[in-house]
Amino acid sequence: MVKHLPPSIKHLLTLRNPNVLPSPPLSKLNSVFTSTLRDAKLKKAETGWLVLTTCTLLTANRPSAVGHLYKFATRNSLDNNKIQTSLDVPSAVNKAALMRESALKSVIFVGVPRVILSLAALHEALDDDVKNALRTNSRRTATSDNIESIVMRGRALWDSIYAPHADKLHDKLGSYHPDFISFIIQSYGSVLSALPGATKTYSETSSLQDLDQGNLSRALGSVVGIATLRSEERVGPQLISHTFGLLKARYTENQNAEDAWLSSDEGTEWVIRTVDEILDVVSSEGQDNQVKVKL
Repeated sequence: MVKHLPPSIKHLLTLRNPNVLPSPPLSKLNSVFTSTLRDAKLKKAETGWLVLTTCTLLTANRPSAVGHLYKFATRNSLDNNKIQTSLDVPSAVNKAALMRESALKSVIFVGVPRVILSLAALHEALDDDVKNALRTNSRRTATSDNIESIVMRGRALWDSIYAPHADKLHDKLGSYHPDFISFIIQSYGSVLSALPGATKTYSETSSLQDLDQGNLSRALGSVVGIATLRSEERVGPQLISHTFGLLKARYTENQNAEDAWLSSDEGTEWVIRTVDEILDVVSSEGQDNQVKVKL
């Protein structure tokens, strides 16, 4: 059994920026969180704000900032002089679940490593009462009884995003590797699409008994796609596709008012501009000062 890295390999692994990027100063985070949330409240788009902010920070590889976002969202400030002394646990559980679900869906666009880092930072930041009220059972375990419904849900989401080119794109990606498109459709069905049941919004509460804890709507799934791809940069075709995906979410039946606005032309533009506003603050910090994240 190999218990230690050889010195030469250990040294190599310290090179080429292996560590995550630090959070911007709390004063800068507090400022951009405050201004963008204030704007979101005016537009009644607080859920969209929480989702896109989580995904932007995650993709920018600022996991500690994801933990700070949880504290801001549950206490309305990162300024110790203004933080509420009491915590509304049911509300905080809902916000934590929405953030956790947003991070999970990000894996489709940015991969596992950054999601692990941000989920770890979020988990570390959670209050004990909140942590104990988040569900621990998986709703996404594939079995012989549910795999068909997962694939159907994935294909339905695929079609709703990429129509009228859904079949052509499906076959094109399948030609690159026969398992590639199968993986994508199954991932869309199990991870990116909304789970069966009710979806949740920013102003709601949640508890361990909440079967729909953290469930994001069809429109918010597209907000995840836009926020991650915009933050990732240099993936223009995919960003365009998922921008269309949010615009097409307007045809989803029984949308709530926030989702209807987010999927409007104005709402979709707001999503992109708000991601940029947060990203500008996060990216302005020097990227040479790197820190380690505890897993």
